[in-house]
Amino acid sequence: MSKTIALVGHCGPDSSYLRMVVNKAAPGARILMADDQSELNDVLGQDVDLVLFNRELGYGFQDKLGVDAIKRLRALKPDLRMMLVSNYADAQAQAVANGALPGFGKREIGSPRVLETLKAALETPTVNQPKATTQPPASQQVNT
Repeated sequence: MSKTIALVGHCGPDSSYLRMVVNKAAPGARILMADDQSELNDVLGQDVDLVLFNRELGYGFQDKLGVDAIKRLRALKPDLRMMLVSNYADAQAQAVANGALPGFGKREIGSPRVLETLKAALETPTVNQPKATTQPPASQQVNT
């Protein structure tokens, strides 16, 4: 069955490169674009296998940063697979902390690592949620 991947907040040239790498990782995939919040809402109403967020979403989106959109959407759609496309390690770390799968940088697009990262994300049955801490609340902790 063909996969559906959404590209969110990417400029024209980046979208072209991402389309090429997505088609290599998932031949025959349906690629959706979202350039503002209304289009993102439409995309999220469909059966999407993976969402690739740009680091900066800019004008027209509820969230200005991809990491913030990931955090908000994680609470609304716990099984949605999401990734950040950014060269910045701190943004990648924040995206993962907010519930995204490990992503990749724009400079890496077309590399074997990105192809494998996308293939692995599309084969992941569900997204692993960050594990809740098992410590009791501070009021219930025993000091020793």
